[in-house]
Amino acid sequence: MPEAAERARRDRVFLVVVDDSPERAVALRYAALRAAKSGGRVALLRVVEPVEQAEWAGIGALMAQERLEEAETMLAGLAAQVKEITGGLPILITREGRTADELLALLAEDPRISILVLASAADSKGPGPLIQALTGRLAAKMTVPMTVVPGTMSDAELDRVT
Repeated sequence: MPEAAERARRDRVFLVVVDDSPERAVALRYAALRAAKSGGRVALLRVVEPVEQAEWAGIGALMAQERLEEAETMLAGLAAQVKEITGGLPILITREGRTADELLALLAEDPRISILVLASAADSKGPGPLIQALTGRLAAKMTVPMTVVPGTMSDAELDRVT
């Protein structure tokens, strides 16, 4: 394989937004399987909502630091799952702000990210707020393709489609 083609293949990054939904596990497994089978990498983004205005600045800073540490601990645990599937460590990214805003900023900043992987809600209440925003009012700001995986897919189904 020519060097440029190999580099492009190796630089393919599947980005997963890490939230607290149960569907996150489906998006994570799909991205890891796709990365493993295509020679790409996985990136995990955890966005921490800003701390509400605290009466004392020191308390607000401490609360923000605790949230970031919790996010990093969560990402480290998920990184082990990704490594088990892909054989490589994912790129771990923690940001503070609104999820959609931080996601779009990251996509604009990091040219390695080639595919955003999200999973739709497993219930019948709709696809979820982030997917709704990215396919609705923010669709024109997307700079990479987005794969939306049904949040109800089993591991066997994910293995079959990847």
